[in-house]
Amino acid sequence: MKSLLIANRGEIAVRVIRTAREMGMRTIAIYSELDRDARHVELADEAWNAGPAPAAESYLNQQRILQIAHDAGAEAIHPGYGFLSENAGFAGAVSNAGIVWVGPPASAIEAMGDKITSRRNAEQAGVPTVPGVSDPITTVDEVAALAEEFGYPVAIKAAHGGGGKGLRVVREPEELDNAFEGARREADAYFGNPEVYVEKYLEQPRHVEAQVLFDQQGKGLFLGERDCSVQRRHQKLIEETPSPGLTVRQRRALGRAAIAAARSCGYVNAGTVEFLVDRSGESYFLEMNTRLQVEHTVTEMVTGLDLVEWQLRIAAGEELTIEAIEPRGHAIEFRINAEDPHNEFLPTPGQVVEWQEPAGPGVRVDSWVRPGTNVSQYYDNLMAKLVVWAPDRASAISRGRRALEEFRVTGVASTIPAHLAVLSHPDFLNGAHHTKWMEESVDVGEGEPDSTPSLPEEESLTRRDITVEVGGRRFAVSYWAPEPLAGTGIRRRPPRLQTGSSAPSDGVVTAPMQGTIVKVHVTAGAPVGEGDPICVLEAMKMENEVRSPTSGDVVDLRVQPGDTVTPGQVIAIVK
Repeated sequence: MKSLLIANRGEIAVRVIRTAREMGMRTIAIYSELDRDARHVELADEAWNAGPAPAAESYLNQQRILQIAHDAGAEAIHPGYGFLSENAGFAGAVSNAGIVWVGPPASAIEAMGDKITSRRNAEQAGVPTVPGVSDPITTVDEVAALAEEFGYPVAIKAAHGGGGKGLRVVREPEELDNAFEGARREADAYFGNPEVYVEKYLEQPRHVEAQVLFDQQGKGLFLGERDCSVQRRHQKLIEETPSPGLTVRQRRALGRAAIAAARSCGYVNAGTVEFLVDRSGESYFLEMNTRLQVEHTVTEMVTGLDLVEWQLRIAAGEELTIEAIEPRGHAIEFRINAEDPHNEFLPTPGQVVEWQEPAGPGVRVDSWVRPGTNVSQYYDNLMAKLVVWAPDRASAISRGRRALEEFRVTGVASTIPAHLAVLSHPDFLNGAHHTKWMEESVDVGEGEPDSTPSLPEEESLTRRDITVEVGGRRFAVSYWAPEPLAGTGIRRRPPRLQTGSSAPSDGVVTAPMQGTIVKVHVTAGAPVGEGDPICVLEAMKMENEVRSPTSGDVVDLRVQPGDTVTPGQVIAIVK
């Protein structure tokens, strides 16, 4: 393979491009109109416009991506993670077009993408699964019957999803109706299929995943585990390897189960088998991610392997030449997301003003952001991954704290304060955390006021660069314009919008962020109680309930499903 199209954006596109270039491959980027000047576009040998900003019209536009691959002469396509990476139909279409798919075969994606089928495969391979059902649930009465059988709490989960999307935990019968409806709606919105199933919800489990690698000749390797138990909203925040909660015996058992689960679907390439580990140390198969994981970096840090390189080599037909893995030291990854940890981790799309990455021994930063970058509501809010390595866990934690304190981000809120709060908590230091621990036990503290520098009153002219497109391909052009703000690369900063400033007593319900209304729970004139949900707002791939600040009647309702709202926009008034 001499040419590679990267069907993704952001940090993972940058990551794949760098390895591919080191291997001497010609790299081809795609971009939406919003990403015309993105970092991955600049790093690639050539770049092609995939369509408008919405992902459905660009990064999810299969026909357009295949057309670009044909026009650019791409021999292979790497999907990264997210978007089309676990789309069996796209994987099949790529292969049918005579292009190498850098990932598992479509049949394996389909088998493991359906959580019900993957449960059955795992069970047949002798891999323990969480108590539950292996058939789709179609009515809330079925959920109620299973909840009585397993005992509360139970989890209603999207059959074709993951990452906490389409997941609702039910702790009592009164929650069944809303949970069942919400899980089906979210499953349909994110994965195009409303099917759900039910499992017993394990209390205070650890989330531990196994990295596997299979070549086309059937050889499989277990490359170690990663502990992903620091989460909020079922989304991972910190990942580390090795897991502080596993014994040597448990690690070996996990590795054997992961290999068996992957082999059950004829897996090829890099993949991750995820498990829940209960308080007694027993592990249960959760799902398999048939792609590269966000947190693959920590495995790379302790093994010395480049997993993207091995993905490309396996896709080209090479055999695994690795016989034994001897992990060394301890690695931790911190996801630097555009979220406000002081405000329930709500997404904070906007323009980054200051961006200064840490460095030094044992520090790696995978990012796509720089001063002036716009973090859009259209895409995932991951700005960077800070990864640290040290000889042992205590030293890795100390190094992580130092690196986080060096990391400077202004213009948008970030998860850095949450990471620092985790690293100072005795539960994390002792390895005693679990998947709900972050939400239940960690106090992030108060936020700091914004310290963005003000703009100068006068501006002088300086050279600036833009891009143009000819036949869909990107080219650079230079022109003269007012000088950018020193040290930022931008000319002006949008005013900060003050959201949620209304007092609870005034009954004005405003949008906490920019996004799309996907459901409205109330009607004009209806009574509501304090804390009752008014609507569901979707932003950056996350659903957020907007609730009433007071009890009363909805005297003014200004939104309906499908409406786009901006921060501070009035949604309803309750009197």
